[in-house]
Amino acid sequence: MMEKKNDLLEVLQKATGALIGILSLALILSLGAAYLFFFYKPSPKPILAKQETATPVAKVEAVAPNAENGTVDEETGFIIDTGWELAKANCTNCHAATLVTQNRATREGWEGMIRWMQRTQKLWDLGENEAAILDYLAKNYAPENKGRRPNLTDVEWYELEGTK
Repeated sequence: MMEKKNDLLEVLQKATGALIGILSLALILSLGAAYLFFFYKPSPKPILAKQETATPVAKVEAVAPNAENGTVDEETGFIIDTGWELAKANCTNCHAATLVTQNRATREGWEGMIRWMQRTQKLWDLGENEAAILDYLAKNYAPENKGRRPNLTDVEWYELEGTK
């Protein structure tokens, strides 16, 4: 009789352990599914050269450097010029537009940045769009030759004590 009780107890312990394992697995899978449903947002695919986008533009008073026609994209601040839609579609998929607009580089410099992003940041192959994007960036976000700092004006100079 005692042996039957021990066997029954052992079976119940194994069944309880299996049930706890199954419930734990179900909880983990449920949490994973809830995360995917509520928080996961897949990144959009890059735009192709033949697609057209309708993006609002605005005339601005403070014209960006090199913006000959005086218009910038209201959403990104990109200078409206040939190829700006491609730059917007491909660059702003991963980062803010200001990361582009605050930087300056030659065509070779921009190409080097693209290669670095492809090597280290998983940027896709831009294919036939790359030349148009590089042309746009090199024209509108090229280095500016500012020279040295201008002389200081309207400064009240004073003599330090004990320096004579």
